[in-house]
Amino acid sequence: MASEELWTVRRILDWTIGFLERKGDEHPRLSAEWLLSNATGLSRVELYMSFDRPLMGEELDLMREGVRHRGAGEPLQYVTGEMPFRHIVLRCEPEVLIPRPETEILVDAALEGVDASDASMPRVLEVGTGTGCIACSLAVERKNAIVIATDLSPRAARLAQRNADALNVGGRVDVVECDLIAGVPEELMGSFAVLVSNPPYIPSDVVPLLPYEVRGFEPGLALDGGNDGLDVFRRILEVAPDVLAAGGMLCVELFEENVHDAADLVREQDGWTHVEVREDLTRRPRVLVAQRG
Repeated sequence: MASEELWTVRRILDWTIGFLERKGDEHPRLSAEWLLSNATGLSRVELYMSFDRPLMGEELDLMREGVRHRGAGEPLQYVTGEMPFRHIVLRCEPEVLIPRPETEILVDAALEGVDASDASMPRVLEVGTGTGCIACSLAVERKNAIVIATDLSPRAARLAQRNADALNVGGRVDVVECDLIAGVPEELMGSFAVLVSNPPYIPSDVVPLLPYEVRGFEPGLALDGGNDGLDVFRRILEVAPDVLAAGGMLCVELFEENVHDAADLVREQDGWTHVEVREDLTRRPRVLVAQRG
């Protein structure tokens, strides 16, 4: 891809699709469109209306760099630096877990808990916020919700707060860098309408089997959930009764092969009046929802 040649939108799109196809990209056209949209500022529809438009020097440089990273297997979200999620667009950075479509179902469950609360401004506690996709979505979609989000990773905590600020919900989303709930003010214990989390839930022996695009780039801290994938979940379940208000809701995304085991752990703990497992968009068991008495 020599910069002195004339590269039109159509030419570079075709070249990139072929290059990424040879590199083993499962969706080379989608990747090429996304990279070219990022480099030019054109939407995917606008690309196909601008086939004869030549790329400027800076655009070509951005495209070349993006193709190089994507060709090496780096996730598109890290290459372009952003990710759409529900009704928002989030900044994404290496070493922070990339939001997944199935997590949108988790947000739906958490919204039910917010709506069911008697409080005029329901409080939500999110453990392991990552990019802040859950916390920000809740604050954007419910103007009365107040969210405290925690993350053990300093980089994730900083990114989540930047995303909240960029979406103009920073005043109602407070990101705390801490382990689990260690940084949550003691006076707020027992006041949360919802405790929501997308914790690391992949069993340790399954992590090496994940696609290279995942295990090679995304943080192991956000993926590996221990022998059965429930190490962090058990810790969340231990503190949940202290966190939630009466009638409060626990919403957790888990692995399809351990979510029912997690539900059994909840049923073994006193004080829960309702426990269910919900399916994700692909009909796999994914989200555990439980309610305090």
